Amino acid sequence: MRDPGILQALGPNGLSRALARLGRRSLCLIIAVMLVCGCSQGFQARSNFEEANVFFSQGSYEASLQKYEQIIETYPATGDRALFEMGIIYTHPRNEQKDYRKAQECFQKLIKDYPGSRYRQDSEMMLFYLNNVSAKDQLISTQQAHIETLRQEIKGKEGEIAGLKNEIVTLQKKAGELEQQVFSFAIQSRPTDKILIEKKERRLTLLSKGEALKTYRIALGGNPIGPKERQGDNKTPEGIYFIDAKNQGSQYHLSLHISYPNESDRKRARELGVSPGGDIMIHGIKNGFSWVGDSHAEVDWTKGCIALTDEEIEEIYKFVPVGTMVEIRP
Repeated sequence: MRDPGILQALGPNGLSRALARLGRRSLCLIIAVMLVCGCSQGFQARSNFEEANVFFSQGSYEASLQKYEQIIETYPATGDRALFEMGIIYTHPRNEQKDYRKAQECFQKLIKDYPGSRYRQDSEMMLFYLNNVSAKDQLISTQQAHIETLRQEIKGKEGEIAGLKNEIVTLQKKAGELEQQVFSFAIQSRPTDKILIEKKERRLTLLSKGEALKTYRIALGGNPIGPKERQGDNKTPEGIYFIDAKNQGSQYHLSLHISYPNESDRKRARELGVSPGGDIMIHGIKNGFSWVGDSHAEVDWTKGCIALTDEEIEEIYKFVPVGTMVEIRP
């Protein structure tokens, strides 16, 4: 049974107002709360979690943290959930005593002490962002100081600048619309008959009769070098495949299923005495994390699939039919 935990304490209206006021960095931290879930082990453990959530909803962050520490000592089997929610509290924007270092310690301890936890992947993602918080804070501070200096230098020209900004936004929008129209015309007049994936270049290209229609940046499996050999090796396959299914209900926004394993893959797996694995797809970003956008491609994060942004997979999903050839090169 899923327990909304801290998310329930925030409430839908409170969360909406918080998201509207926060910048990209804080938004990353708050969205992670949406992933909090899990089943209490026993009535008493559940009662303690509910009490901790009540403290949180009242703004008694220190009391909430103390309750989670008691849970870890008394109910170690549920310690991973307690550590994850403590990490969220330490990063909460309304917590005046927020401490990113302690939050990192919570997520690191969860990963170390609970390697099989359902919170592990989300904790790793939180650490990924927290490790960049200090550098980004410094960059933001420097940029804000620079902006303030420029603001003073160009005081009196705000109207002109605002006009230029609006014009740029309008031009960018028109350019984007024109680009989409050109692509749509090209894809309709020259239907996609092949998808080329170049692992080394982290590039996916739509082709029509050998001519490139459009290219995209992609992320691969966490162990990208070499062809996929067995289930669980986190490798992206290499070879010739086909799109054999589409899934609108994917937990990664949308997905196109690739016909891995082929006969060569099965033969290699038989010789190794292992299962070749499966479920290799071209998909978007995990539901709830669409705000990551283009930055998702900065790291290979899938279990062997090929990932794009949600907007990109929507485009490809629309124009690539089942049966399209997929060539995956090293």
